[in-house]
Amino acid sequence: MALLALLAYAVGRYESRSGGLVVVEHWLNHPVLLVGTAVVLTAVALFIGMEFRTWVSQIGCSVALVALIFGGPLIAFLALVSGEGRIDREASPGRPDRVLTMTNVAFSIDPIYRVELVAGTGWSARHWSMGIWNTRGGDFVRADWSGPDRITITGRKKVTVFDVHPDGSLSEPREEPRPPKG
Repeated sequence: MALLALLAYAVGRYESRSGGLVVVEHWLNHPVLLVGTAVVLTAVALFIGMEFRTWVSQIGCSVALVALIFGGPLIAFLALVSGEGRIDREASPGRPDRVLTMTNVAFSIDPIYRVELVAGTGWSARHWSMGIWNTRGGDFVRADWSGPDRITITGRKKVTVFDVHPDGSLSEPREEPRPPKG
């Protein structure tokens, strides 16, 4: 069972790459929950496999198992509900199966956004990374659709443009100077 939990996490971690399946990553990329489950199962197997001869070791084993039984579900619950920050979603004009997402991945006041394109729907939806953008001290103002197949990330000094291919994948980014304010 412990190996199954580790294998599930490995699949989820693999799908978290750019171009990975969104649903698989969402369900299986939980290192605290899945790796923690593997550690707990291994610890329980070790405790059960040992033969305790003294009452002190039996009490120690009981205390450890009680801690695992009550602490494990609490940690699992916190791992599931403490997801990432707010997600802004904007569908492509004329293409509702393409969605631009900006997720706040910072654990602070100053937002740091992971910008991605989600192309497709259901189990076949894939996410394509456009990078992580910092709003404070970084060059990020906003990300928008500038056409049905074009995404523009506007910074303080430059504009980064991504073209969306017919299969939903992204082109290499192009940097353009920011037009002067008028």
